[in-house]
Amino acid sequence: MVWEDAPYPMLTVDTAGIVEQANKAARLLLVGSVIGVPLERVAPAWLSRAHREVGAGLHVDQRARGPVGGSVFEAHPVHADRDRVTWWLVDVDDDQRAVEELRAEREWTAFMVEASVELQSSLNLERCLEATARLAARRLADAALVVTQLAPRQYAIVHCGPRGEVSRERTSIDPRAVPGLAEALQGFPPAPTRWIEPAEAPSWVLREQGGEVGSVAVTALPGHGLPAGALVLLRRTPQAGFSDGEKVFVPLFTAWAGAAISVARLYAEQAAIAETLMAELLPPVAPPLEGIELAARYRPAGDSERVGGDFYDVHPVGGSGRESLVVLGDVSGKGLDAAVLTGKIRNILRALVPLADDHHRVLELLNGVLLTHGDPTSFVTLVLASIERREQQVVLRLTSAGHPPPLILRNDGRVEPVHAVGTLIGLVEDITSVTESVLLEPGETCLLYSDGIVEARGGPLGDEFFGEDRLCEQLRQCAGMPPEALADRVQMLACQWVGGGEHDDMAVVAITAPREPSHRGLP
Repeated sequence: MVWEDAPYPMLTVDTAGIVEQANKAARLLLVGSVIGVPLERVAPAWLSRAHREVGAGLHVDQRARGPVGGSVFEAHPVHADRDRVTWWLVDVDDDQRAVEELRAEREWTAFMVEASVELQSSLNLERCLEATARLAARRLADAALVVTQLAPRQYAIVHCGPRGEVSRERTSIDPRAVPGLAEALQGFPPAPTRWIEPAEAPSWVLREQGGEVGSVAVTALPGHGLPAGALVLLRRTPQAGFSDGEKVFVPLFTAWAGAAISVARLYAEQAAIAETLMAELLPPVAPPLEGIELAARYRPAGDSERVGGDFYDVHPVGGSGRESLVVLGDVSGKGLDAAVLTGKIRNILRALVPLADDHHRVLELLNGVLLTHGDPTSFVTLVLASIERREQQVVLRLTSAGHPPPLILRNDGRVEPVHAVGTLIGLVEDITSVTESVLLEPGETCLLYSDGIVEARGGPLGDEFFGEDRLCEQLRQCAGMPPEALADRVQMLACQWVGGGEHDDMAVVAITAPREPSHRGLP
């Protein structure tokens, strides 16, 4: 039974070349009467020749190979005794097919690993689109296009040609002109791959491919619940359809590519939104003020941050219009939460600029809004400076709400604190404030600064505040310095004091009465 039911064809042949035994597999392979018949009558010539050589002792490697019934077999001889040889035959086509299938699967696996690494290595949308087109052209077709929708009738098209060159364009197309493209771009439910004749495709699809296009496939790139785009494959071969291996791996590739594109697109949209919102939170470029020199500097607490809790604003026209208004403030907290509160306070103050003639009224209204709509633990310190040019002098009205006192740098090097004290804003219902008027002669400067300057912790031991006294001492050496240089100097001194340690947000505004008689405004 073991002999009869063996999966391989087996024959026992005597020295005269007569088949004495043949199992079921052999009888099926060698059609006709087999047992008792000469081998050369029922077997191919290569097997008969091999049997004669084995009998004569001439067959060195003891194996023979040749075709039988449309397949290639390898025959292995086993000497049963001196007068008989048993041949068993192995279909090497099956082995070869298994080897080819394994090789193809390994190639596909390597391609998918490469695709995974390349598609997931970047959140840049354009790079994801280029990688998808390049990978598809390299493995799935002779050329490929990735189509994504930007706006109604506006599409981004990334094309990769046969030589691997990638081109990008944004254009207006009608996806209905390509059979299956509109359905593929819908994303969900995912449309099956659509094979079309090249004649059905418009010129922007076919392009110059370096050869005639034989077949075109349109398939979806499914995203995370949103349409990621469509992939168009261009092949020189005319047959439509995927091979067995492609049927397994193409859906995996399009799913990975679609997911990578949708994630990159979502990231790009969120980054654009964040950039737009960030632009509203960033400190403004100080505008020129008629007859006044002004410079402002800002540095957030974290090296990777762009906004924080310190802020300044410059309003060329405030109140009745005779004065300009400068606001410098510091909200509680750090990072994003502080930046959001900063943006809210700046918007409120912009709305209150028409009331800038009355500093106390502005502070009262801001305090009321924060108490009603703000976080009970959040607060802000402020200094308001209304500025008016009078001939060669500049008149300042300064009001501080819990903020470090403004400093006046005179031409002779004296530094005078302005005792404009007041209640911080956002914690108590009844606030107090004192407004002081200051006169600046040509060349003299009023310095507004946040506590990030005087509370910068560092020094020789790393635990000492920079402090107001040290700031005043340094300012005495800066008499007559232009406001840009003075603002840079103050910020640099505080940063040097901190060294590589942590620090709070830092904001500085320098307001100077120009030395020249003209009323030319400087930024």
